[in-house]
Amino acid sequence: MIGGSGFYKLMEHADPLTVETPFGTPSAPIRLGIVAGRRVAFLARHGERHEYAPHEVPYRANVWALASLGVKQVVGFCASGSLRNDIAPGDLVLLDQLVDRTSGRSDTFVSSPEVDHVSFADPYCRRLPLLIAAVVEGSGPSGWPPGNFHAHGTVVVVQGPRFSTRAESRMYAASGIDVINMTQYPEAYLAREIGMCYAGVALVTDRDAGVAGDPSVEAVTAKAAFEVMEANVEHAKRLLASVIRELPDGDECACSQGGAGSLRKR
Repeated sequence: MIGGSGFYKLMEHADPLTVETPFGTPSAPIRLGIVAGRRVAFLARHGERHEYAPHEVPYRANVWALASLGVKQVVGFCASGSLRNDIAPGDLVLLDQLVDRTSGRSDTFVSSPEVDHVSFADPYCRRLPLLIAAVVEGSGPSGWPPGNFHAHGTVVVVQGPRFSTRAESRMYAASGIDVINMTQYPEAYLAREIGMCYAGVALVTDRDAGVAGDPSVEAVTAKAAFEVMEANVEHAKRLLASVIRELPDGDECACSQGGAGSLRKR
């Protein structure tokens, strides 16, 4: 699991482990514990004190460290802004497509002369989201207690740490993009490159500036977004526990046989 510090209490036992990688130190010690009877590794994407801005997160070290511990499947929980009027704060969106608008981020483990072109046409594992959707939709009449559940979604990943202008927000929405985030790239791609299944789960914390086409709509603030995330952490933890209980073996998925999956063996 990669997410925020509010997920620590999901663990029955959580022992911190410091892992060094060829790409430096991960953003936080990896916490190893038991969830729903299964061994789980948790990593705080932004650090345990939220000290890493989105463009400063050591994505390569984070993903490499998890893979080095034998992790095969990753659920990446992330805060996102809505670009659609029918997606509201508190909603949950399973991501299946991604548009990268970041710049300058170290986004590959591969270097010359080991050129390896990895398919990223379908950025997310196809199997994990189906399982998550089945768990959410089977959990009750609403599926996701705090709000609506959306089984498909496209995310645009922006550089941050600034939020979008109203014009940018309208442009992304007009392109058919559903939510906006600052961390799904290169995290999702690096997981693919190293041969891990990766599911992006977006918790909507705000309506992005300009999405409603109304200049009077209040601009998003970090404080408001964090408040929505905090209010939904307990629901998210219960969902993740249910998903973990149902996870199949990661070796059975095509993600483990991806273009650069041999990196895992180093």
